[in-house]
Amino acid sequence: MILVLDFGGQYNQLIARRVRENNVYCEVHTAVSMEKIRELNPEGIILTGGPQSVYKEDSLLPPMEIFNLGVPVLGICYGAQAMAHVLGGEVKPAQVSEYGKTEVEVVSEVKLFAGVNKKSVAWMSHTDRIFSAPEGFIKTALTKNCPIAAMENPAKNFYAVQFHPEVVHTVEGAKIFSNFVNICGCKRDWKMSSFVVDTIAKLKNKIGDGKVLCALSGGVDSSVAAALLSKAVGKNLTCVFVDHGLLRKNEAAEVVEVFSKFDLNFIKVDAGERFLGKLRGVVEPERKRKIIGEEFIRVFEEVSKKIGAVDYLVQGTIYPDVIESGLGKSAVIKSHHNVGGLPDFVDFKEIVEPLRLLFKDEVRQAGRELGLPENIVNRQPFPGPGLGIRIIGEITAEKIKIVQDADAIYREEISKAGVKNLAQYFAALTNMRSVGVMGDGRTYDYAIALRAVLTSDFMTAEAAQIPWEVLSVVANRIVNEVKGVNRVLYDCTSKPPATIEFE
Repeated sequence: MILVLDFGGQYNQLIARRVRENNVYCEVHTAVSMEKIRELNPEGIILTGGPQSVYKEDSLLPPMEIFNLGVPVLGICYGAQAMAHVLGGEVKPAQVSEYGKTEVEVVSEVKLFAGVNKKSVAWMSHTDRIFSAPEGFIKTALTKNCPIAAMENPAKNFYAVQFHPEVVHTVEGAKIFSNFVNICGCKRDWKMSSFVVDTIAKLKNKIGDGKVLCALSGGVDSSVAAALLSKAVGKNLTCVFVDHGLLRKNEAAEVVEVFSKFDLNFIKVDAGERFLGKLRGVVEPERKRKIIGEEFIRVFEEVSKKIGAVDYLVQGTIYPDVIESGLGKSAVIKSHHNVGGLPDFVDFKEIVEPLRLLFKDEVRQAGRELGLPENIVNRQPFPGPGLGIRIIGEITAEKIKIVQDADAIYREEISKAGVKNLAQYFAALTNMRSVGVMGDGRTYDYAIALRAVLTSDFMTAEAAQIPWEVLSVVANRIVNEVKGVNRVLYDCTSKPPATIEFE
């Protein structure tokens, strides 16, 4: 495996992804001790970007001992500066900061840049830079405003790049990561099949004869988690589906129909009125998420007491949930109901999250390895808080019906038109009301926003270019068929700067 040491940069989760694309297992850790690093026994270490300055007193720096482990180390952006600083180089504020796409020129033939074009576009995001390299390092790349855009100590296999090879905007990024994997001597033999086998074995060892309750929403993440636990503990697993009243149109019936066919202890809990009551008058997105997260836990605790002595609660938490909820020094983007939205006290021995380090497409691969049908593996993602975060402002029964009906029309027309390869698409209800005219009369109603994105890992995404004739039909149907709506908008924002969901 390769270890990623996290210093709080916005792209750090993508580093793990780029390594895994080379069939090498990778984990991200923050503020980890040398004892833990030795225990992990990595074949290589990557130091990530981060928002700090290495020369400030409170800056987080890698321990000097990692440079004495005898394994290759790659520093990226802040990680490159941290490497330079710890090993005796000089880092200072740059005279000219670099942001966005920048031409990088390779000036030395080295292993990290094997097969990389002499000049290519890379993604820069820095205000400090390396002014002098530590002893034993050579300069390997430069830009117009950054004389040391990359450096290397060939004798010790230490590498540093000021740019971000993990983002798609860096043209040669994939090749750079592949080269680093080669430098580390990794066998490239980590596959999803081995993850599934190893995870089932670990779950068996951890849980033994304990009872397990799985939070099953019907989505791909919780379904894969349930399949893993089913193979690990068999009849000791109970799957609980909570209808919190914030599901898509007809979704509760569809989930029950699908999972009643499986050999599972399956329980459905109707809690729509309960959740709506807790959310009454709440408008702040983070508070909504935390209320929903806590109420889920309380429902699971009640079910646990009814079926008797449940030790473990299983959730389908995946890596993007963890990152956006704030991992280590990373910023909290939004508290996912199953991570940052959890209450302080949870009445279970332990929360088990077997998919916590996987990206969405990796979860789908795991589902296939487990033999789940394609209609579950490829299911449209639906957040745990459901329509609660697709309704801007206060949630009411009227608003829930509006967004359910609009979303159903949108999905129906996308299916009819045969629009393919959309990673996620849905309708959201804005809190904006505007004047319209219908039937020669004035209206003052809500605006629906349509969203559709293209992505594989759900950490970055671009807005899909849905054909105008399809959007036109959708808009026409929504304003004609959904009471309370007189305007339809299309969200053409990428992630970042927007998130995929609205709240």
